[in-house]
Amino acid sequence: MTKSSTTYAALALAGVTFLAGCQTGGPGPGSAPIAVQPTGVEGEWLSTDGVAMSRFTGGVFETLAVDTGNKLATGSYRYSDAKTIAISVTSIIRQTTSSVNCALVTLQQLNCTSSGGQQFVLVRKQAGAV
Repeated sequence: MTKSSTTYAALALAGVTFLAGCQTGGPGPGSAPIAVQPTGVEGEWLSTDGVAMSRFTGGVFETLAVDTGNKLATGSYRYSDAKTIAISVTSIIRQTTSSVNCALVTLQQLNCTSSGGQQFVLVRKQAGAV
């Protein structure tokens, strides 16, 4: 190899190394964090009337009053299939247990029906929303 071809090879290798670093380095300082797309029902959901916030975490369900933060209900949930969630709800105020079935119609909306026939909709709480 001649001196000029060695120089070109070294420059090419340096360029490829630089580009590879740009491709695998992830977000740099000052970059916005990458939002993770939610999956399933896990997370926080708001009632469309704005009164309650329900949280689904690892099979545990709870509902809190939005205005006071007081716990209104607790329970558990399980997936009946990929889009249907069965919830066992214990009302803290009434001391009663009931069941609710919800359909995950989109990653942002749950359509629910209680065992008593009442229908309601929950929407996924956006990050930073109260």
